[in-house]
Amino acid sequence: MIAVTRLNGSALYINALLIETIEETPDTLITLTTGKKIIVLEKAAEVTSSIQQYIRSIGVVAATVTGDNMEGSSR
Repeated sequence: MIAVTRLNGSALYINALLIETIEETPDTLITLTTGKKIIVLEKAAEVTSSIQQYIRSIGVVAATVTGDNMEGSSR
């Protein structure tokens, strides 16, 4: 989950894995795979950075490494 701030100043935590698109229109609009749309105060770059940090923290990047790319693998 990543933390974002609604336009009214309240904090909101959203599942980063459900984010489909992020647009600046000029407010930042996050669209989830469920179709729900959320407008937040953070810029798109900040949201993207939070998503990347979250994905690293849960190990999704490491889980996507194939056997050929792993250290010590032989062919």
